[in-house]
Amino acid sequence: MRVLVAEDDRGLRDALARGLRENGYVVDAVPDGQVAVQFLRSYDYAVAVLDWRMPGKSGMEVLQWMRRRESPAAVLMLTARDAPADRVTGLDQGADDYLVKPFDFGELLARMRALQRRPRALQAPQLAVGDLRFDPATRDVQVGTRRPTLTATELAILEMLMRRSPAVVQRRLIALHVWEHEADAMGSNTIDVHLARLRSKLAGGMVRIEAVRGVGYRIVGI
Repeated sequence: MRVLVAEDDRGLRDALARGLRENGYVVDAVPDGQVAVQFLRSYDYAVAVLDWRMPGKSGMEVLQWMRRRESPAAVLMLTARDAPADRVTGLDQGADDYLVKPFDFGELLARMRALQRRPRALQAPQLAVGDLRFDPATRDVQVGTRRPTLTATELAILEMLMRRSPAVVQRRLIALHVWEHEADAMGSNTIDVHLARLRSKLAGGMVRIEAVRGVGYRIVGI
């Protein structure tokens, strides 16, 4: 799952990016709102973590830009502004939740999981293909009665395939959304290796991952 972190405090930005990556997220961390908008034009995010006060564009301006374009990403605002009027303003403009600085990283993770459980326009609470079930919030995977153990990379690939099933997902799109640097995946057989491992872990279920030569992969029920 890909997350955008926009925070001008380098120390906090680096700490958030490191902690989120350790918890299985693919993270793009940027220093200001202008760069955040550039990334939002290029990638689809499950969650955007936006600092209220940033140079270039403020977090509020980025939020307004996202909502004008009907972005399905959930938005968690980080702010030192604890006045009720400020919180109301942020929520009215389309923020899904907020955290007042300083905050506990464990609480940020819990709030992100809660946001993932909320149905949005393009994101169902739970994904299903055949007898395969995947909960994006808890990262729980079930095939029939089995609960296979998947790596963070395998989970990210599986989520992308399931969200677009039965459509074919291009290899480049998989690389963009699962790896921080797409060239790391596109210039080798990395994607094929991970798909082979994922196939083996789902074997025996009523679901199949198919390779479409020269295009990419899709997942379908059988």
